[in-house]
Amino acid sequence: MTSPVIITVAITGGVTRKKDNDALPVTPSEQIESTHACFEAGASLVHLHVRNDDESPSSDPELFGRVQEGIRKHCPGIIIQFSTGGRGREQSARGAMLYLRPDMASLATGSVNFPTNIYENPPDFVEGLARTMLEYEIKPEIEVFDLAMLYNAANLVKKGLLSEQPHIQFVMGIPNAMPARRSVFDFLRSELKEILPSATWVAAGIARHQWDVNQWCLEAGGHCRTGLEDNTRFDKTRLATSNAELVVRIVDICEQYDRRPATVSEARKILGLRAAA
Repeated sequence: MTSPVIITVAITGGVTRKKDNDALPVTPSEQIESTHACFEAGASLVHLHVRNDDESPSSDPELFGRVQEGIRKHCPGIIIQFSTGGRGREQSARGAMLYLRPDMASLATGSVNFPTNIYENPPDFVEGLARTMLEYEIKPEIEVFDLAMLYNAANLVKKGLLSEQPHIQFVMGIPNAMPARRSVFDFLRSELKEILPSATWVAAGIARHQWDVNQWCLEAGGHCRTGLEDNTRFDKTRLATSNAELVVRIVDICEQYDRRPATVSEARKILGLRAAA
């Protein structure tokens, strides 16, 4: 029997501007349309940022709410994951939209150098976001940009701030952070199995590393993340002209690895999420 793979699509992000990639969905209607195309192609989870009119990252709950409402209407059951990332947003605002109760939200468990700045996630801030997600019954996706963040996640489980079946994402290929090397990928999976044996996992390859990391995940039994957010970051590599095209690339090779795209119901069960309304 083939094994289901959850395909996550990160449709827009907070870095690349539309002028640099005209395929990037920015407005709520563009984001809803792009997500629907990915849903039809085989994605079961969407990772969301929202943008202001000037395309800068936003924490505006009204914008998150509009996009979430449209996606729920047009993509029944798809898992919606809000970003609480820090690009262009004050720490105090990064969780302002969590009261909207998405299925999931990203949670970076430490600070890390990026090419031109520090992505700051102090311990008290991380724990505060984790508590808020517990309050609203939102499952965190733990973003591991560097090795220490994996052990920080294990400590949050011990403190009762994360479930004993966390969902971990390894982010590989950002300059100054964790390199996209197969030896590193294999080491991370080995450590995860040792310290968080019940965890599910996915890996994101940034820019030119995206496709290689997708294939590593399929081969190793993990889940996949794709999308224009990662595809065009930092070195402006462009592997496709739409988010849906990137999803199709994964779907088309699943059979080679004895895998198949997870349905939204399967994805929710794998991640321990409530059934869709």
